[in-house]
Amino acid sequence: MPVSEDRARAVAEAVRQAGGRALIVGGWVRDRLLGIASKDVDVEVYGLPAPRLREVLSAFGPVETVGESFTVYKLGELDVALPRRESKTGRGHRGFTVEGDPSMSVAEAARRRDFTINAIAWDPLTGEYEDPWGGRRDLDRRLLRVVDRHTFPEDSLRVLRAAQFVARFELSVHPATLELCRRIPLDDLPAERVWGEIEKLLLLPERPSLGLAFAREASVIGRLFPELEALIGCEQEPEWHPEGDVWTHTLLVVDEARRRIGDLPRAGRIAIMLAAVCHDLGKPATTAFKDGRIRSLGHEEAGLAPTTALLDRLNVQSIDGYDVRAQVLGMTAHHLKPGAWYKVRDEVGDGAFRRLAQKVDLELLARLAAADCRGRPGDFDCGAMEWFVGRARALGVEHEPPRPLLLGRHLLALGLTPGPRIGEILKQVYELQLDGRVTTTEEAIAAARNVLAGREGGGNLAD
Repeated sequence: MPVSEDRARAVAEAVRQAGGRALIVGGWVRDRLLGIASKDVDVEVYGLPAPRLREVLSAFGPVETVGESFTVYKLGELDVALPRRESKTGRGHRGFTVEGDPSMSVAEAARRRDFTINAIAWDPLTGEYEDPWGGRRDLDRRLLRVVDRHTFPEDSLRVLRAAQFVARFELSVHPATLELCRRIPLDDLPAERVWGEIEKLLLLPERPSLGLAFAREASVIGRLFPELEALIGCEQEPEWHPEGDVWTHTLLVVDEARRRIGDLPRAGRIAIMLAAVCHDLGKPATTAFKDGRIRSLGHEEAGLAPTTALLDRLNVQSIDGYDVRAQVLGMTAHHLKPGAWYKVRDEVGDGAFRRLAQKVDLELLARLAAADCRGRPGDFDCGAMEWFVGRARALGVEHEPPRPLLLGRHLLALGLTPGPRIGEILKQVYELQLDGRVTTTEEAIAAARNVLAGREGGGNLAD
C-alpha cells in the first residue's frame, strides 16, 4: 500500500476515535477506480471542528497549514480539510468566500466539485464508496458530466479542465455539459491558469488530440487561440496530405509527437508538444493554388508571428532553466529542414548542421519532423529524420552547437586590447570552426593571427 494511502487510513482511524469521519475525495478516488496510480491524496473530515481536527492531526507529526480563506492541513503528501461551502462574490477564481463546515453531508460537500467523476468519496476504513452524483456510473460509461450546472460556471477554468480530462481518460461529453462549456465566458482567465491546463492536456494523455478536438467543439479554440482556429478549413495538397485540412493534420502530428517524448525532461517534452501544435501556423497566410497544386510556400517563416502570439498569450518563456520559447520558434522555422536536406544529402556539408544547431536543438527538431511526417495516413518515407539526427550526433551537435575554441583571453594574450575588434575576430574564427577549417585551439589561435595579419583566415593556418 502506498505510504500516503497508509497514512490516510491511520488518520481516518484517529478521526473515527475522535468522533468524526474521514473520507478520501477527488482525483485520487477517480484514479483508483480507473486503476491509475496517484500520489496526491485529499482527505475530507466530517463531524470535527477545525481546532479539534488540528489536535488530532498533530499526533502524526508537524502539521503545515495552507490557504488564506480556507485552511488545509498538510501531512507530507496528505492534504486534510473540512468540507467547505463556497459563495461566488466576484469574477475570476479568487472571487469566492469559502467556509469550512464539518456538519455538511457528503452529497452537499460534493456538489461544489466540477464533474461527477471527481465527486466520488472513499472510506479507507470500510472500503465503501460514497457516490451521491453518479460518478462511478459515468466512469463506466466514459462520460464527462457536470455535477451542478448552476455552480459549474463559477470557475471558467473548468472548461479547460474538461478538455484535459476528455483527453486523459478518453471520455465523451454529455451534451448538456458541452453546451454549458460553450456558454461560459473565458475572458477572466489569467495566462498562468490557462497554461497550467494546456500543459496537462499536452503531456498527460496518450492522445492529446481528443482534448483539442473537444476544445474546438466547446468554442475554446476560437475564443482563446485564433491562430489555431485559422487552421480549420485550410486546405492542403491531397497527394501529400490525404488527411484533409491543416487542423486535422495538426491533431495527428500532436498525437505522433506525444509518442516521441517519453524519455525527455519536462521542458523538452513541452517544447516538442508546443512545436507540434504550432508548426504549421504559417499555412493559412501562405496557402495558394499554384501550378495545379495547393502550396504553402514559405509557411515555416510565416509561422513565426502567430507562434509568437500564441506563446505570448500563454506566457511561455523558459521552463526549468530551458529556453522553451526559443526551441518552439526554432522548430517552427526549420521543421522542413530534415526532409529537405535528406533529398540533397550529398550536398549538405557539416557546417550546415553546425550552424543550424545554433538555432535549434537538432534532436528535438528531428523528433518533430518525424511526427510531422507520420501525422498523415499513407505510406510515406520518413527515414530522413533518422539520417538527420544520425549526422547531428556524429558531429556532436545534436543538442547544441560546438563550443568556440577561440576565447577572448587568447586574443588578449596576442596583445589585443579590449574592444569591438575582439568580438569581430572571435566571430570570424568561429565561422571557420563551423566550416571544419579549425578543429583545435592551436589552429584557432593561428587563424586569429592570420586575421590580424590581414589574411582573414586564408592560407596555411599554421603560419
